[in-house]
Amino acid sequence: MCASPALALLFSVGAVQPSPDSLDRVIQREMRKRAIPGLSIAVVDSGRIVLARAYGVTKRGSTTPVTTSTLFQAGSISKAVTAVGAMRLVERGTLHLDRDVNEQLVSWKVPDTTVAAGERVTVRELLSHSAGLNVHGFPGYDLSAPYPTLVQVLNGATPANTQAIRIVRRPGVRWQYSGGGYTILQQLMIDVTHQPFDDFMQKEVLTPAGMTASTFAQPLPVSFAPNAATGHTQDGRPVRGGWHAYPEMAAAGLWTTPTDLAKFAMALQRAYRRDNAAFLGAEKADQMLQYQRNDFMGLGVFLRGNNVRLEFSHGGRDEGFDASLNATALTGQGVVIMINANDNSAAVERIQRVVSRLYNWPNYRKDPVPPRAVDADAESLNAVAGRYEVRNNQMVMFAPRDGHLFSFADGHEDEEFVPVGPDRFTRVDGDVSFQFTRDVSRRVMGATILDHGSARPIPRVGPLATTFAPTRDPDPSRTKRIDVLLRAMSAGKAGDHAAVLAPGALRDFRDHAIGDLIGVSGVAYVAEEDVADRRLTRHDGDVATIVYVKATIGGAPRFVLVHFTKEGLVTDYDVVER
Repeated sequence: MCASPALALLFSVGAVQPSPDSLDRVIQREMRKRAIPGLSIAVVDSGRIVLARAYGVTKRGSTTPVTTSTLFQAGSISKAVTAVGAMRLVERGTLHLDRDVNEQLVSWKVPDTTVAAGERVTVRELLSHSAGLNVHGFPGYDLSAPYPTLVQVLNGATPANTQAIRIVRRPGVRWQYSGGGYTILQQLMIDVTHQPFDDFMQKEVLTPAGMTASTFAQPLPVSFAPNAATGHTQDGRPVRGGWHAYPEMAAAGLWTTPTDLAKFAMALQRAYRRDNAAFLGAEKADQMLQYQRNDFMGLGVFLRGNNVRLEFSHGGRDEGFDASLNATALTGQGVVIMINANDNSAAVERIQRVVSRLYNWPNYRKDPVPPRAVDADAESLNAVAGRYEVRNNQMVMFAPRDGHLFSFADGHEDEEFVPVGPDRFTRVDGDVSFQFTRDVSRRVMGATILDHGSARPIPRVGPLATTFAPTRDPDPSRTKRIDVLLRAMSAGKAGDHAAVLAPGALRDFRDHAIGDLIGVSGVAYVAEEDVADRRLTRHDGDVATIVYVKATIGGAPRFVLVHFTKEGLVTDYDVVER
């Protein structure tokens, strides 16, 4: 199952002529368009906060306004802040970037697994998501639910609601995002400092950065609660109790404001410029902002560009909250946006793009040049329409309209791309292009994302499910197995069907009820696609075939993409509308 749509990783804005007034208009337009209850923003320019504004309400239907001091959950931006705490310990010699963490873990140890027997895991690998660990993210805990200890989370033991954190592929070989890795790091920092994690981070990172409104304490202390926004899920409903609690503090537990996160960004900028040793020495700041095993990851932060164009960033999502931090390393610029909603569109990125142009960031043209469109026939547009995997387990969908391509979020058009050449489409602001690729038989197999001088190939998952012509089911018994398995997964009983699940899917789906499958019925075969040569991986299983079935879920017609390995085992599924 896709953890979340990947639009925020890639897409931004339609062409605008930025001004302070236009920024207000863009924010208000995006909030209306996406029904975002509340938003708060802080902008950094020339090394100081030059703008802090708030919009909307703390809870849908209330009249309490969001202010610049309203608290939001930062989600995975917690990882970037945690990384500074870890690097301060490395700076002192308490931790070591490239030593086996099991040498210093006391309360818990990283277990050996069959895929990595005898392999070590290091702090560098934890910080850069290259330790080969599972557990992408955490759903948090309803405030009325039992609250696990950190060791229970690490072991996947009741009442933890996620799997045991384990090595699932050889450490140090490839990037695999893992909130589980930061949970190991949290336990390591507790063990070596002999302090509660939130106390250590308050003293060593939040206070030195001037983040006076922020806390890692979980559940949120009563003294902070009156100033906290209420989160809203993707369907617009308020989170029960207002928010979830996260014992996985390092990965997802920070409560903060955009102003405080802007202070964090400025503190790291000054450290990188060798002007803030009290926060972090220049050598360690340099290491944080060095590319690791790929072209997008540093230590605790995502990176883009080089030299004067170097930027660091991180996004965040907790239940009911989304957040974004983007900053330049050398020019003293940045923007932090936080919303009390889970929104799968590029709305926050569109706002970030306007800010970047308004304040003349090195990587952004102030006056974008719209691409010159060429005609594209319906056959060409329909050929490239479909789903593409922009990162592991994260898809984007394209569909045509009026001679252009549109990306989609939550079933609605989000970003517009115009045809500029054969199988090439460019976003309307001219900054990002997709060059779709075909095999010798002219089948579309993937695309290359062209973004500010970088080129990254991505595989095609498949066409839109609605485009398949009716066809006979070649294996009715397989469709029956799919039906039984989807019903079992919806009831949290996937473990009863271990024989048809790939090992990673069994591990991740074994005993957890899958909410977006609840009420599944009427499963019927639609089509299937051979994807063995596209290097798609789901839950550590290589995908060879995707079987499309239609079903009724929650009373509505849906399609389910069922991912099979070459051995015929199910390794994932996706529920889609078209």
